[in-house]
Amino acid sequence: METLNLIDTFSEFKEFKNIDREAMMHILEDVFNATLIKKYGSDEYFDIIVNIDKGDLEVYHKRYVVEDGNVQDPLSEIAYSDAIKIEPDFEVGEEVAEILNIHDFGRREILAIRQNLQTKIMEYEKENIFLKYKDKVGDIITAEVYQVWRKEILIVDEDGIELTLPRAEQIPSDNYKKGDTIRAIVKSVESKNGSPVIILSRTSEIFLQRLFEMEVPEVYDGLITIRKIVREPGQRAKIAVESYDDRIDPVGACVGMKGSRIHGIVRELRNENIDVINYTTKPDLFITRALSPAKISSIVIDEAKKLAEVYMENDQVSLAIGKGGYNIKLAGKLTGYEIDVYRNTEEAEMEDDVDLKEFADEIDEWVIECLRNMGCDTAKAVLAYTPEEIATRADLEMETVQEVIAILQAEFEDDDQ
Repeated sequence: METLNLIDTFSEFKEFKNIDREAMMHILEDVFNATLIKKYGSDEYFDIIVNIDKGDLEVYHKRYVVEDGNVQDPLSEIAYSDAIKIEPDFEVGEEVAEILNIHDFGRREILAIRQNLQTKIMEYEKENIFLKYKDKVGDIITAEVYQVWRKEILIVDEDGIELTLPRAEQIPSDNYKKGDTIRAIVKSVESKNGSPVIILSRTSEIFLQRLFEMEVPEVYDGLITIRKIVREPGQRAKIAVESYDDRIDPVGACVGMKGSRIHGIVRELRNENIDVINYTTKPDLFITRALSPAKISSIVIDEAKKLAEVYMENDQVSLAIGKGGYNIKLAGKLTGYEIDVYRNTEEAEMEDDVDLKEFADEIDEWVIECLRNMGCDTAKAVLAYTPEEIATRADLEMETVQEVIAILQAEFEDDDQ
């Protein structure tokens, strides 16, 4: 059968798609079975033999020899006179296996075979890619940047499979160009219009967890458990760890001698500050550790409202808030409490002070949020700063700051009167 030429026609396509020979042969067999059913109504009387080693395919038509003039089903029977033309030794009742020639198929059928084969190969490839990466969700992969666009980066793995790293899943300071090697976690695998879409991420908390598993053997072996991770990608991260073995210091093991273990992770995350914290079930102690490096004087916890009021010296407030408010924001996410920071001097003055929330009808909510991010929850706390300091710390326009100060001062003037 001249099917070998048909197979050779697709050899380049096969190599390009990285489909192994055995899979290719099975696809060929399926395609020819479908063709035979369409042409003859059944593939019951046909044998398709695929030689994987040689890469060829043969189709045999099996029929039983009957007396001339007694052929009732041409698909399953052949006249004696026709059988001996194939092999002169055939006798009535024997089975004849006649090899089909490619020319027995019409031009349209051959074209259909080619198209079906191409479709099957593409479907096989897509299914394989989907299954391969479905099992890799949550794992770190290393691949090469192929194309950089404004909203996403196109990446290819060692098998030439295309992966996508959206801008939202990139660390803000990431800067890649074509040919660079990139490490990321497989975030999701979806099928859109029959094609697999593989989304990577470098901002996921799981990415940070996998990096710790790679760098810290105790984490990988389960001797140290990561209880929770919170991140502000590229800025700061907090990770709560614990060990059930009293002989292991979980924080020390994660950081390593002179920071040897954590430095590699920090570099991979574009110098993201990472705070490793000992997990505890005691809320006050956990919050105290989460606000590190700030030192707390006292803390009052409302379990019902999941609210923590933290008091500290003036020079510790900025440390607790952190650059951009990231430290206190992440501490709240890590512990599950809303954390309000107060200066020790305010503890005695709270009765005469007014919470910023009380000014919601006069001051925009986003402005109040900016003031809270700089560590000010009350009117007097804001007025303790100069207008210039407020503008800088809260990142507000001077005109807005002056309006806020006027509103807050008016409140206390009314009280004095």
